[in-house]
Amino acid sequence: MRIAQIAPLWESVPPPAYGGIELVVSHLTDELVRRGHEVTLFASGDSQTLATLESVHPQALRLDPSVKEPGIYEMLHLSRVYERAQQFDIIHSHMGCAALPYAGLVKTPTVHTLHGVFTPDNQKIFVHARHQPYVSISEAQRENRLEMNHVATVYNGINPANFAFETPINPPYLAFVGRLSPEKGPHHAIEIARRSGWKLKMAGKLDAVDREFYETVIKPHIDGQQIEYLGEVSHQEKSALLSGATATLFPITWREPFGLVMIESMAAGTPVIAMAMGAAPEVVVHGKTGFLCQTVDECVSALDKLGSIRRQDCRDHVVASFSVKQMVDGYEAVYRQVMAGNHTLNGHTEVPVRVTTRR
Repeated sequence: MRIAQIAPLWESVPPPAYGGIELVVSHLTDELVRRGHEVTLFASGDSQTLATLESVHPQALRLDPSVKEPGIYEMLHLSRVYERAQQFDIIHSHMGCAALPYAGLVKTPTVHTLHGVFTPDNQKIFVHARHQPYVSISEAQRENRLEMNHVATVYNGINPANFAFETPINPPYLAFVGRLSPEKGPHHAIEIARRSGWKLKMAGKLDAVDREFYETVIKPHIDGQQIEYLGEVSHQEKSALLSGATATLFPITWREPFGLVMIESMAAGTPVIAMAMGAAPEVVVHGKTGFLCQTVDECVSALDKLGSIRRQDCRDHVVASFSVKQMVDGYEAVYRQVMAGNHTLNGHTEVPVRVTTRR
């Protein structure tokens, strides 16, 4: 197949540190190339890929202070893809709602993987373009009331071999990896550590929008002893952090559509203590690869049960359900189904295709 992959321009593919979407796109794109497909990746110019790379800007927008209007580059980015639409059998967008107006104007079908959540604003355009083919990254992400054409659920995948599988470090500690934002629950992670007496090592990206939250809620508790903040870490540093931890905390406060750090932690053999929200119940096997909790109290209590978890079971769960192989198998099936069932009239899908790819 001739496949176009469209990644956001904010981070490179793969990202040097934090960047879940870009990491998924990297794994997907390179594995499609290995399987013999002709793939073009539309991404920032500093991306590294086995595919043919096309870009409208030489580096990730986040790294370029001269960029004042990122939306302009996004429009140029999508225009370049859809001006060449006839060169591809299928276009795969990871851009959320931004690609919807473009996709409706060409005959080449576009599959949209939804990496975020629906908001009162963005759902208006999703409803307007409800018959375009969408892929959800968890069942929990879907909003059935919107009656969108979800053709499949394909879970994100990683390469477990990229994560060290080690014995936890002494003295023991808990890990938290994620954006330092209210929805990711770093304040809950700190509360769990302080109430239980465990050491907590935190790593993650701090966006400007979350600066006040960090300064007022998080920073006062960082003492460099019990509560340690490592900043935004590289993949190697993240792997070491997760593999050395006794458990990873995932105390989210929102309907997380997937939660890549959960499978990264389990790939390292480290169980996850998560709030049972969003996709967490689809990712963590309660009592076997971690614990699903309703409250901070339950998270604290779960620490006493960690001895019942076999680290090999955590790793095996990721290999069986969340590997790059499973993810790319799922997307290949989606591409074939959409291409086979895509009947077009003036560039618009006449008959929506529905196929379910679940694990």
